[in-house]
This record gives sequence, structure tokens and C-alpha cells, in this order.
Amino acid sequence: MTIRIGNAPCSWGVEFADDPRNPTWQSVLKDCAAAGYKGIELGPVGFMPEDPAVLADALAENDLELIGGVVFRPYHDPTAWDDVLDATHRTARALKAHGAQHLVLIDSISPRRAPTAGRATEAEQMDKAEWTAYRDRIAESARIGAEEYGLTVGIHAHAAGFMDFEPELERLLNEVDEKILKICFDTGHHSYAGFDPVAFMKRHMDRISYMHFKDIDPAVKAEVIKKRTGFYDACGQGIFCNLGDGDVDFPAVRQVLVDAGFQGWCTVEQDCDPTLDPDPVGDARLNREYLESIGFN
Repeated sequence: MTIRIGNAPCSWGVEFADDPRNPTWQSVLKDCAAAGYKGIELGPVGFMPEDPAVLADALAENDLELIGGVVFRPYHDPTAWDDVLDATHRTARALKAHGAQHLVLIDSISPRRAPTAGRATEAEQMDKAEWTAYRDRIAESARIGAEEYGLTVGIHAHAAGFMDFEPELERLLNEVDEKILKICFDTGHHSYAGFDPVAFMKRHMDRISYMHFKDIDPAVKAEVIKKRTGFYDACGQGIFCNLGDGDVDFPAVRQVLVDAGFQGWCTVEQDCDPTLDPDPVGDARLNREYLESIGFN
């Protein structure tokens, strides 16, 4: 069994390609390599160069492999479909150019959902017609990635979007053909949503193609749930913590992967708020060292 550990630009606070607070793409590659990683995700399309030759040279210079990329777009918004399609094709082209395998689909944050992140019983639900159109947009992105570009496509549940809570994820999995849509499973977002990541993995390991490793501070989570704090404020309070410091049972996560014979990449995503003066390189190193200490090599 070979499990490889990578990292992603979001660990450096890169969520949107045009955010002026972003570090340079060159420094992210350099920092990722310096922290001991051999693989990295693309980040939001447009952050790293879309000229394959330029990015290939930089990856080689830093001894890094491109793992995958994320389409973080508002699938919940029918008026944004052209933008979603553009991001799907551009991300898929970039991944294929560099031999990366994983295309990850995430419904981005909705103003209708952000206030109730982590509280499934309070969250607004789509009606049947809205859900059907939403599901079909996700399925079309998945079809494009799988059939037109030959990628492995995974749906990724994310706090404050409409693909957040476990019942929504399982409903989607039941309604979209697994030939085109697998799961990119994020341990931290599943915990934030109020569900057990290990239990979900045990039920659905046959469909999990890719992992995002993230942890959740249990004290912050309890406080934000108690006070009914919205997603953005919870991020500002540090709900996403270093691996091993939160409530995700990573030794158990590893055991499920081992028992299933999982092979491939698991990517660290230490989401950070640039306004909190984070230490991305230090955190990346600590996360790698923690994973190695529990048997990920």
C-alpha cells in the first residue's frame, strides 16, 4: 500500500485566484517543497500559470508533482453556470496537461447557508425542482471531467454550501452515477457539519477516490454551534486547526484507508485566515510530521 501526502495552496490562504492578499504562486511551490512535501494541488484556476510549460518547469524545479485541482464555484446558483463550466474546463485542462488525476467539485459558500454552518437542523433546504437542477449541474461537471478529460472526479462536501451535511452528500451519491462521480472526502468539513468522518468512511470507502485531511478545534466548534455563529466568523475564531490538535481521529482514518487498501494521494488542507497572521510553512511542516508520527510515510 502506498499513501502519499501532499498539500494545497489553501494552506497558504489561497482561496480565490484574484485575492490581493495571496502570496505568489512561486513562493507557495517553494514553501510546500521546503515543508517536506512532494505533491501539491493546483489551487483556484488562474492562481498558478495556465501555460503548461511554465508550470511544468516550476514544479520540476521544486521536485513537486501536481495532484489535482478544485472547482470551487456556486453550483447552487443557476445564473453562474457559465462561470462553473469555464472553471471546470480550465481546471481539467490544466490537470490533464500535467498528468494529475483528481478533479474535485465543491459547491462554494452560499449566503443562504453560511449563517447555519455546522447546524443541519437549521439550514435552509432546496425544494425538489431546485435540487434537481443543482444535482444535474454537478453531474454535468463530473461528466465533463470524467468523460472528456479522463479524470477521476470527486464531490467534496463543504461547510456553508448546499453540499454540506451528510444526508445531502448521500442523496447526491445515490442520484449520480458512480462511474462519473466519486468522493473527495474532507475529514474536517464532515466533522464541522456534525457527523462522524470515520463512520462515513467505513460506509463509503469503495467510492472514496481522494482524501483531504483537515482538523476541527472541538472547543471552537462547540462555541460556534452554541452561539449559532456563521461560517466566516467561525473561520476567524480558528475552527480549522492543525492536524492532531482537533477532534478528527486520524489514527482511525489511517486504519480505514489501510484496511481498504487505499493507494494514492491524501492532501493536507490547513485552511487559514490571512488576517490571523498564520504560519503556513510552520503549520505545513507540523502537519506532515504529525501524519508521519501516526504511520503515514
